[in-house]
Amino acid sequence: MIKVRFITAGIALAMLFSGCKTKDLKMSEAKEDHSNEKKVVVYQVFTRLFGNKNTTNKPWGTIEENGVGKFNDFTDKALHEIKDLGVTYIWYTGVPHHALVRDYTAYGISNDDPEVVKGRAGSPYAVKDYYNVNPDLAENLANRLQEFEALIARTHKAGLKVIIDIVPNHIARKYEGKNNPEGVKDFGANDDVTVEYKRDNNFYYIPNTPFEIPNGINPLNGEKNPLIDGKFDENPAKWTGNGSRKAKPDQNDWYETVKVNYGVLPDGTKDFPELPAGFDQKSYKEHFAFWQDKDVPDSWKKFKDIALYWTEKGVDGFRYDMAEMVPYEFWSYMNSAIKTKNPDAFLLAEVYNPNEYRNYIRLGKMDYLYDKVETYDKLKDIIRGKASPDDLSNIQKGMEDIEHHMLHFLDNHDEQRLASPEFAGTPERGKPLMVVSATISTSPTMIYFGQEVGEAGNENAGFGTRSRTSIFDYIGVPSHQKWMNDGKFDGGKLSESEKNLRDFYKRLLNFSIKSPALMGNFQEIQSVNRQNAGYDGLLYSYVRWSGKQKLIVIVNFSSEKASEFELKIPSDVISKWNLKDGSYVLLDKLYQESKTYFTVKNGEGTARIKIQPSESFIYEVE
Repeated sequence: MIKVRFITAGIALAMLFSGCKTKDLKMSEAKEDHSNEKKVVVYQVFTRLFGNKNTTNKPWGTIEENGVGKFNDFTDKALHEIKDLGVTYIWYTGVPHHALVRDYTAYGISNDDPEVVKGRAGSPYAVKDYYNVNPDLAENLANRLQEFEALIARTHKAGLKVIIDIVPNHIARKYEGKNNPEGVKDFGANDDVTVEYKRDNNFYYIPNTPFEIPNGINPLNGEKNPLIDGKFDENPAKWTGNGSRKAKPDQNDWYETVKVNYGVLPDGTKDFPELPAGFDQKSYKEHFAFWQDKDVPDSWKKFKDIALYWTEKGVDGFRYDMAEMVPYEFWSYMNSAIKTKNPDAFLLAEVYNPNEYRNYIRLGKMDYLYDKVETYDKLKDIIRGKASPDDLSNIQKGMEDIEHHMLHFLDNHDEQRLASPEFAGTPERGKPLMVVSATISTSPTMIYFGQEVGEAGNENAGFGTRSRTSIFDYIGVPSHQKWMNDGKFDGGKLSESEKNLRDFYKRLLNFSIKSPALMGNFQEIQSVNRQNAGYDGLLYSYVRWSGKQKLIVIVNFSSEKASEFELKIPSDVISKWNLKDGSYVLLDKLYQESKTYFTVKNGEGTARIKIQPSESFIYEVE
């Protein structure tokens, strides 16, 4: 969900619901070894938008006016092209059935009140039924789950793995589990609604007080609808998803959702067993064993069952929305259960508080966290002239012990598009950011569909505004649609510059998933080059290496100024690389066109470099 306004408040709430006090997990002195692994690349698609061929883009448009994509739009050809881009996982965003404004009562689905739905198509993070999928995405609604199961099978056949969302912190204001497996009761079915809190209640309540619609909202942009009457039947009112305890939340709250109770009292006290000291060093198997004889809150069991249900259907991993607003003991409980079923499961969490990173990795047993407030924010500040590239080195140093677990991205459904004026301004200015994002660490790389062809998110979709591709509306994605080419998925409508941009992404991502050096060591060489004549303030350089490959990465963040300088490789790097004095060839691995010479003399290396605006080199020492 769009959370830009709420990150500060979200972190404060996260500190409350992750347990009030942060466990001070010290950095491990031993660097993790990932040399036998390969780089992971995640391709995020907003499933409802990916296959939409309609280019009308009317603000607040209906499905009939603006169109919608389907599961079946992910054809074998489409999946082959995504795989060929250099992708290893697809994150299908917005798959679980969420609240939306459309009449599906003929299929046993109740109508949702537009006053507690954001937009017309609804937020994918207001899930209405976890045991089925969004009916908008199906050709045959009666078989919508089977259509998604077929997509899982097609994706695996294409050599890709599948990620979907689970949102444990909150669910739709009107949750209805119409497809629950036998024995599974709905959220809140057994709650005692006369009290604010009880451990096995699924929600927090405001007793004896009905819910009120927030002031200032304008459902469906003023369009008439029989359910728009200024009220929503919820008595007593529940806490809102972002933690608001008001019966009448603010229009900027996550008013379309309710917060799930994980056994954390309103004062932050934990009402469940805590992990013993030293469990940050334990395996998922030991975490799983710990929970086997423990009595845990009901919400824990419900979400574990949901995750295992989708795991059983072949889903290879999950992206967890606002994970830091849920205690890490729960994550230990659920993630260890998932890993027990599938040891290779890919578990990615949205966490924005650096002080909590190690808790959620080591105690919560997460594989990966968003590297948003460190690397992403710094790259955005650099390209907008608000920070120095030198700061990247400090970030890498500070996260050295967990760098592998910090997923890198420049674009996703929450953020402003990389090519938008509010970010890089042009796709070309985003290129050096992408090189750094993909090569500076062993972490996974993620791109958002359309990023590779320069999508700028210029549409006014209705509830969603420009610079982000709306997740709340029926809308088209123009640059992506040009690549899609009416379902041919051949880029037939792209301009030459868009084709060249996609070629750049294809070269970079395919190199990254094959490069042993990118799963090896990192050392910045920025500090030794900063004083060099011609080494401009918007240049950044570092080295990556393994026993099989040695790389020198140089990027120019300036979109206006070329630079020519003598690059220095310090003696400690030369020693680690076991290079003798002499001359070596440097070949750029992106385009195989730029070749220069690298000289080692008296144990130090130098190379003459000329780099154009927004250009990057990934030189391999041959």
